[in-house]
Amino acid sequence: MNTTHGSATLAMPVSPERDHIRGPASAAVTLLEYGDYECPYCHAAHAVVNTVQAQLQSRLRFVFRHFPLTTVHPHAQTAAEAAESAGTQRKFWQMHDTLFTTQTPLTDNLFVAAAATIGLDMPSFYRELTGHVHVPRLREDFMTGVRSGVNGTPTFYINSVRYDGAWDLPTLLGALDRESGG
Repeated sequence: MNTTHGSATLAMPVSPERDHIRGPASAAVTLLEYGDYECPYCHAAHAVVNTVQAQLQSRLRFVFRHFPLTTVHPHAQTAAEAAESAGTQRKFWQMHDTLFTTQTPLTDNLFVAAAATIGLDMPSFYRELTGHVHVPRLREDFMTGVRSGVNGTPTFYINSVRYDGAWDLPTLLGALDRESGG
């Protein structure tokens, strides 16, 4: 596996009580992504990660943390807030997938339409989004990303160690397969 050394490990370990996780806690390998919903590279990586999850199934646990690059992606922060708001209604992954698979630019109207489509309680969604109640969580994700060596998106960690290899399907799948004992 191609990793960096020294401080290139997660500053904050994965926590089922805090993190958004797909896959079993007993999985042989954990893939964590720091991502930005408005980043074109993260959009491309989303398809790769989905395929990797389908192929590794119970051998993989996937974790997503926010790293909105607001200086270049003006809607990234609001998109992350929308995902977190959906998460309070147990629909984080539905919003996450919607934001990464949409072919239209991210806008407030898109966030509202996505929330309605996935069946969120709209008054709660509006209240959380307009009240910016999830900003502390996003700030914590961002700062732990910085302390973990994240400087762009997507940034991946395999079993808490930053992965600096290519994230095309064959390369990432190979690295994860080796780590999971496959």
